[in-house]
Amino acid sequence: MRYLDHIICFLLALVLAVPASAADKDGGKLNTSQIVIGHIKDSYDWHVTDIGDKHIVINLPVIVRSSTGWHVFSTAKFAEEADAKGYRKGPFNLAIASQGEHAGKIVELQGNQEVLPLDISITKTVTVLFINSVLLILCILLPARWYRRHKSSDPAPGGFTGLMEMLVSWVEDNVVKPGVGEGYEKYSPYLLTCFFFIFISNLMGVIPFPPGGGNLTGNIACTFFLALCTFIITQFSGTKHYWKDIFWPEVPLALKAFPLIPIIEFVGIFTKPFALMIRLFANMMAGHAIALSLTSIIFVVASMGLGVAVGMSSLSVLMSIFMMCLELLVCFIQSMVFTMLSATFIGLARVKGE
Repeated sequence: MRYLDHIICFLLALVLAVPASAADKDGGKLNTSQIVIGHIKDSYDWHVTDIGDKHIVINLPVIVRSSTGWHVFSTAKFAEEADAKGYRKGPFNLAIASQGEHAGKIVELQGNQEVLPLDISITKTVTVLFINSVLLILCILLPARWYRRHKSSDPAPGGFTGLMEMLVSWVEDNVVKPGVGEGYEKYSPYLLTCFFFIFISNLMGVIPFPPGGGNLTGNIACTFFLALCTFIITQFSGTKHYWKDIFWPEVPLALKAFPLIPIIEFVGIFTKPFALMIRLFANMMAGHAIALSLTSIIFVVASMGLGVAVGMSSLSVLMSIFMMCLELLVCFIQSMVFTMLSATFIGLARVKGE
């Protein structure tokens, strides 16, 4: 029962995190697509919830270089609502476009034209990246501190340090070592970092309120960078036999004269990290979208009568509980799968010829 109470409290927090402002101005109906997209996409401020007509947001720093130079200010200086032309206007002729080609981006208004300035603002995704990175560092430093103060002959640690030791040992023995093979030790730091960073980011994304709630691993820029790191390490770890199998495989001479197999193998170099990127991105983005859509059912059916509202709301809560449990499982599975495939790709590149 104690765990059921925790799940119910979590769902209540999720419901409270659904913005009441996501309603059509005409019909007063909940705009589910706006809620889902608003959670998944990046933004210049961090929306928490709404109380009445008041938006509760965490304002983030804007750092842009426009035609008038560098400007650093808070997103609080932008208007809360877009004007008739679809701009949330701010200082220095800057505005956040809410429609058109540059929707969701900061633009510089020069007459009737939109000009994109150099934008290195600290957005919601960047903020979540910083938070998750700090958590990852703490997950490393806190156990390291315990090991510096104890000898190898001391009893095994308990609590958080014991949990981290168990996870590190499990990932290294069951994922890294079998995937990479001989000499796996020098790849363990990178692969363990991938596992824990993705796992922490996935878990933080499930939490519906700050410092969680950011869809970091559901952002393709993040998964692209992780896949790129695996790609670079894999290629630089490649042996002569690995490159020979790509450009001069042991196939009949006719197939070498018409280099279909080498072309396929060469394309495979890029499709492997591409699959890593899309797999993690699509699974985490879809999980967030489904969970929010199920929660939104409560509000969608609220005006359909008491019987329908109670029945569908009960179904929505049960399905949300199921999705949250499934999402927690997916958080671990996706971090393990990314690490396992990365280890396998590195191991295949290090194969030695007979």
